[in-house]
Amino acid sequence: MKPLQGITILDLSRVLACPFASMILAEMGAAVIKVEQPGEGDETRGFEPFASASGGSESAYFMAFNRSKRSITVNLRAPEGQAIIRELAAQADVFVENFPVGTLRRYGLDYTAIRAVNERIVYASCTGFGQTGPYAKRKGYDTVFQAMAGLMSLTGERGGGPVKPGLPVADLTSGLWVAIAILSALQGRHSTGQGCHIDFSMMDGQVGLLSLAAARFFALGEVPPRLGTEHPGRVPSATFKCADGKWLHITCSDQHWMPLMKVLKLEDWGGEAALQDNAVRVARRDEVMAKLTEAIAQWQRDELGAACDAVGVPAGPINHVDEVFADPHVAARGMRASFEHPVVGRFDCVPLPYKFDGFDNPAHERPPLLGEHTDDILSTRLGKSAADIAALRAAKAI
Repeated sequence: MKPLQGITILDLSRVLACPFASMILAEMGAAVIKVEQPGEGDETRGFEPFASASGGSESAYFMAFNRSKRSITVNLRAPEGQAIIRELAAQADVFVENFPVGTLRRYGLDYTAIRAVNERIVYASCTGFGQTGPYAKRKGYDTVFQAMAGLMSLTGERGGGPVKPGLPVADLTSGLWVAIAILSALQGRHSTGQGCHIDFSMMDGQVGLLSLAAARFFALGEVPPRLGTEHPGRVPSATFKCADGKWLHITCSDQHWMPLMKVLKLEDWGGEAALQDNAVRVARRDEVMAKLTEAIAQWQRDELGAACDAVGVPAGPINHVDEVFADPHVAARGMRASFEHPVVGRFDCVPLPYKFDGFDNPAHERPPLLGEHTDDILSTRLGKSAADIAALRAAKAI
């Protein structure tokens, strides 16, 4: 048995953050019903990159965040479509949406309306800036939240401009925040019998990640500068270029300093009593980094990495994506999987990174075709007859 078996999630969300959250919950056992607009579906069905085969093409973007779900098409603007959502919500445990503030109220599908048919519902609203506050009506995307919440100000080389991370960090971490909130609310409902409304702001989620940068600001009044791959409070903790042009990241606490000095044959310099203290190395950052950069530049990356491993100095190569999936440890941990898709055939994916002892491990299924399960869900969950379904289709409600 999977840990979320028996939980039903009605997912009205689109694009990335909430679909990522609901996919995580689906692969841990929840039954996720993805509600999509008839004829169009989640807009990411049209996003590149596309996987192509003789049967046609599908968005790899969509497939990355919508595995293991069932798709039903419902026109939320039609009264009959709104009624379908309320009927499904009456049977669900969780309702997920990421529409602009006030949109679902116009359709009679806001928390108050859904709670009226299911007082145990956990209703999660994910918006850019939350349901309240001066920015509540503003629009935003991943990079806007990265910018406004400080992440981009921390990312980039010394003296250079701000840089966005290579992945949509605001979207991805928002998905994690939403999944955590839903799981917490379900546990709370288990204790009290009461559902709740979750008001999650992606902007709040990024501010919530400031963590160490915020701690430095609160403790020291310091606005952390951009340091490239360096750590603001630990030296060395940075990426170094090796003789073969490849990069190795090395990070040391005090107990690793002298083992690293011995590997690099810098014992005479690095053995200075003061340099055994990280605080001193931070204060002498430029000197330390210059000395290490010069020494490391004489080594082949993999040889230095192996030497660091041998003496317990934490280090790792900067891997490109192809190198990640060729890594034997990644393979041994099962972090590359695949599914069979009716349009594109076999397609690889990144599974959830959980290993359970006591529950079945998460398992992935292919993403659904648009509206693939509409008739089945309407008939099995809501008891609609073939004539009922035909009438709904004629009314353009599904």
